[in-house]
Amino acid sequence: MLIDHYNKVRTHSLRLAEPLSDEDCGAQSMPDASPVKWHLAHTTWFFETFILESMETAFAPFHPAFRVLFNSYYNGVGEKHPRAQRGLLTRPGMDVVRAYRSDVDARIGRLLAGELTRDARERLTMLLALGLEHEQQHQELLLTDVKHLLAQSPLFPAYGEGAAAPPAAAPAPAPAWIAFDGGLTQIGHAGDGFCFDNELPRHPQYVAPFELASALVTNAEFLAFIEAGGYRTAHWWLAEGWDWVRSQQLTCPLYWQRDDAGRWQEFTLFGLRPLDPQAPATHLSLFEADAYAHWAGARLPTEAEWEVAAQGVAMETGQLHPAAGAPGEGLRQMFGHCWQWTSSSYAPYPGYRTAPGALGEYNGKFMLNQYVLRGSSCATPAGHARASYRNFFPAGARWQFAGIRLARQVEALS
Repeated sequence: MLIDHYNKVRTHSLRLAEPLSDEDCGAQSMPDASPVKWHLAHTTWFFETFILESMETAFAPFHPAFRVLFNSYYNGVGEKHPRAQRGLLTRPGMDVVRAYRSDVDARIGRLLAGELTRDARERLTMLLALGLEHEQQHQELLLTDVKHLLAQSPLFPAYGEGAAAPPAAAPAPAPAWIAFDGGLTQIGHAGDGFCFDNELPRHPQYVAPFELASALVTNAEFLAFIEAGGYRTAHWWLAEGWDWVRSQQLTCPLYWQRDDAGRWQEFTLFGLRPLDPQAPATHLSLFEADAYAHWAGARLPTEAEWEVAAQGVAMETGQLHPAAGAPGEGLRQMFGHCWQWTSSSYAPYPGYRTAPGALGEYNGKFMLNQYVLRGSSCATPAGHARASYRNFFPAGARWQFAGIRLARQVEALS
């Protein structure tokens, strides 16, 4: 039943916050990240604003000020609290946010159980599906934002008491190149299941013959790029990427550091750990991914190539950190480890139309100066990924679990 799915998703958000203190939940480590408390309140605001406000009889807000405090970017709804100042919201406290969630959940339950016209129930079902997918997006953001926050502490704390890293996997086979014939194909969401508007419409796309690496680039492989002077050699970098590296004086991926003996370590949600050479390299920007690909004599895939290759690939569920690939044939680590950068700019598909009203702001207005990532990560909730899913971030974003899968043209091989 829909109410069971609603309760399951909503409960999972609260469980993600359980290992954290109220101080953890209120802090903001950078403007691109949000406090846990804000994520929990904003996802509740979504249901209150887009469902209860228009469909509940004698609607009254839980708190009038929340309409502004927890609006993210919906200009059609009204004023917004500045994003970079979300960490200054010491009030409401977590107890009030939990009460807010409980109140809205009870009202949604009553709305679902009540008498509705057929059109009203169809609209409610559609809005609930969108709201739950939206909440799952924020569940992933909550984890990546918490990781960035905890990494600022010299204590390098783990996410929650007694957190332990998963056992190391057996050595994976060396990556291979998987060939795809190419040709005229269809990309975009197909079928009756949920999708976001940016996955539509499904449309024809020509793809030249290509090859895709069977596995993600590992820490050991990316370390070879570093040791070869990758962060010191302009030749491999896009011009904007080279300026970015130089201006920020970067020498390694986010969360990598050396210990007193010079050994590489990586901060994870399990705390500071020795760098696992077999695990996928992650928290990389598009600039870093593209530079590595050029250094390796390859390139990043287009999003159409990635989607063609992903058809029929089994879904994997992450465990809060990318794991070394398990032995097997064909493509591995397509889902559940790292989002994978593509060379495709985030743009509307041919025939895309923005939905009317404030909900039309969900995706369309961000289709500029960003790049598409495909797949899912170790922080993506189970059941949220699909082959047509289009994630997107600016080229310099590093705090998400983003990695590298290489591609190359068949015609260029000799």
